[in-house]
Amino acid sequence: MVKFEPLDPKFPIEQQLGLDTGPVVLVNLFTIDPADHDALIEAWKGDALWMKKQPGYISTQMHKAVGDSGTYLNYAIWGSIADFRAAFSNPEFQEALSHYPSSAITAPHLFEKIAVPNCCTA
Repeated sequence: MVKFEPLDPKFPIEQQLGLDTGPVVLVNLFTIDPADHDALIEAWKGDALWMKKQPGYISTQMHKAVGDSGTYLNYAIWGSIADFRAAFSNPEFQEALSHYPSSAITAPHLFEKIAVPNCCTA
């Protein structure tokens, strides 16, 4: 079972789910024992394939830190917090969390795009 830790303890994912905005990017930082690589990828793949079928899902990508690190970064783009909340709180998804290796710790956080003059648009 994956253990949840807030990326920002002052505003954890549970509080973010109460907001209504979108689109949003879920950034999910995983840390595991490097020996659990295959188990993490298998569990995450099952979740990703399930999430792809949910309303509001746009895309996802998994990244592994370079070298011998046990750190992974997943991001997923959703149409809105409401869409993500519906998928994340679904009992079927919550049950799937038990398939993660026992060393897995995850720190999910939602972000929204902002405009920075001369660099990027919102």
